[in-house]
Amino acid sequence: MIEGVGVTEFLVVSTIMFFIGIYGFVVRKNLITILMSVELILNSVNINFVVFNKYLYPDLLQGYMISLFVIGIAAAEAAVAIAIILNVYRNLQGIDIEHINTMKH
Repeated sequence: MIEGVGVTEFLVVSTIMFFIGIYGFVVRKNLITILMSVELILNSVNINFVVFNKYLYPDLLQGYMISLFVIGIAAAEAAVAIAIILNVYRNLQGIDIEHINTMKH
């Protein structure tokens, strides 16, 4: 890793990213910002996987492989979510969560 940067610093950054993502997911009303918050949460988890793999098992690659798998799943999730958001925008002329209930009718 980078000289002078230990596990604690990486975990602090990851924790801050995670809670910013949770806050954005709970508070925001726009579907795009909610999607960005979910991606932020997934990236903070990836940092944890890589850091724990590097410091606990430096000769193995499980943390890196799991991170690559999570990145692939996040890319597929983003593609599906953007398709859904575009469909909602076409039908409702907006992407705020308050208007999603009107699609039930």
